[in-house]
Amino acid sequence: MSNHEFTAHVVWSGNLGSGTSGYTAYGRDHVIRIDGKPDLPGSSAPAFRGDGARHNPEDLLVAGISSCHMLWYLHLCADAGIVVEEYQDHARGTMEVPKAGVGRFTRVVLDPTVRIRAGGDAVKAQALHAEAHHRCFLANSVNFPVEIEGRVVE
Repeated sequence: MSNHEFTAHVVWSGNLGSGTSGYTAYGRDHVIRIDGKPDLPGSSAPAFRGDGARHNPEDLLVAGISSCHMLWYLHLCADAGIVVEEYQDHARGTMEVPKAGVGRFTRVVLDPTVRIRAGGDAVKAQALHAEAHHRCFLANSVNFPVEIEGRVVE
């Protein structure tokens, strides 16, 4: 077994002059810094008083799961001799926030469209989504279902 550590430095930049003196008195803007990579501007989602032009944690969670699945899928296709020429995913996550305000994701649905080289094994390519899901580090780390509705085309 091997262990890997990932680090991020998150810096709040939303002090509008009076800090967190009230719920509406501060901005949700922040910067996510990871050594050697471009800064990522973050905020909360607009529904939670954030800046919709910045990435929010919920977007990043869905994108992370989608990216993880894609990378495993491409790996498995390469190993199986299936040539993927295009891959696009329209992933979506559903978050439930009851009146008490303590929300949680209830599911993420991945909806990739994969174009393989003509003459490839589309049935095998479709089946590899299940194996990619099984191997995805992030899908294995969350406490809600991750579903795959993708399709393979030539």
